[in-house]
Amino acid sequence: MAQQDAPRYGNDTWRVEPYGAEYVPLKERHGSALNQLTLWLGSNLTIADFALGFFPISLGMSWPWTIAALVVGNILGALALAWSAAMGPSLGLPQMMISRRLFGRVGGMVPAFLNYLSTIGWFAVNNILGSFGLRILFPQLAFWQAATLLAVIQGLLAIFGHNLIHLYERLMSVVLGLVFLIVSLVLITRGVIFRYHPHLSGTPWVGFALVVAAALSYLGSWAPYASDYSRYLPPETPRRQIRRMSFWGGLLASLWLELVGAAVAIAVRNTALNPIAALGDVSRAFSAVAVIAIILGGTAADALNLYSNALAAGALNIRLPRWILAVIAGILGLLLSLLGSGSFEGFYDNFLLLLGYWLTPWLGVMLVDFYRIRTLQQESIPAVRWPALGSFVIGLGVSVPFMSSALFTGPIATLLHGADLTFYVGFLVAGGVYAFWTRTP
Repeated sequence: MAQQDAPRYGNDTWRVEPYGAEYVPLKERHGSALNQLTLWLGSNLTIADFALGFFPISLGMSWPWTIAALVVGNILGALALAWSAAMGPSLGLPQMMISRRLFGRVGGMVPAFLNYLSTIGWFAVNNILGSFGLRILFPQLAFWQAATLLAVIQGLLAIFGHNLIHLYERLMSVVLGLVFLIVSLVLITRGVIFRYHPHLSGTPWVGFALVVAAALSYLGSWAPYASDYSRYLPPETPRRQIRRMSFWGGLLASLWLELVGAAVAIAVRNTALNPIAALGDVSRAFSAVAVIAIILGGTAADALNLYSNALAAGALNIRLPRWILAVIAGILGLLLSLLGSGSFEGFYDNFLLLLGYWLTPWLGVMLVDFYRIRTLQQESIPAVRWPALGSFVIGLGVSVPFMSSALFTGPIATLLHGADLTFYVGFLVAGGVYAFWTRTP
């Protein structure tokens, strides 16, 4: 909860943020829509995006198919991010607290709990990759030492909160942008794209559907965080500007890094190789700089994961100060990263594809209400809003036969040779059911 006697937070970067999951008062509103561009640019120039670029090459997809799939998936994910971010200023709440206004005080705990789990999982994913990179620079470090060091750094960013995170992402958007520009030029001068001869087995559209789903799942997974970083903006900030800045920040960074990852996978001709080691090998003279960029990118993403995890915990009515919740999240995420480090590839791919299965039905309900029904504007919040929760459950249930993952493949996905349409089905069904359920006579 906020400290009632605390001085005004405003633009104070070096003071621990006094607010948790509650409403941000108008006197504390500050910043501009441009902050959303640098935030999502800095937080998506990351190791997770880079590693995702190995996926289409591991499937043997050609460059045209790879580029098309990554473009489509990232555009859809950026739209989910942008339209969610625009909710923050008008309601002044974190995304999961906005969700509680729609799903109900109790019903809203369902997506909040799912987001709590996903933020911890994303923290672990990035911490594993960052630790791999740190050990390349300092081989004497054990994995647990590297993972702990990164967890402490990322935890401090999350503890200080909103203003320091925005400052750090602005810095990272410049630093990481320059470094990956150099890496991109190295790959281009080596002519990687012209020496690639794919060996795709099966039909190309199956791989296309899988890669679109993975790209959408990654960038779209920021949607349940989006308003966490726009809620401090003045309520009169134009929604169109927020959407535009969030869209381009997320799209440019994520798509760029995934294409760089694909080019590196081609250059090393071994998609099973550790992505960080592969980048160091390809970068040659710039290998140390490239690996440092990967580590910094991980911290940029994980600061958001820990911060938003603490806000999701607040939406679950866990009544502890936000900074303590961030510390708890860091400890849990560190333990997960230690457990997942021995089987990273399966840990990452399975988590990535499973993530979107709850995300898109939730998003369908949220967007239909905010931009059409406007239940979110009502002050009275019941324990459960059954149209919202029911539509979410129906959308998720209908999408089960379309699921395609290492843990479960539905009958329709089997008929489609493994193509995963879950994300689209869940979004359209949940949003459609909610629109029908709440229609006016």
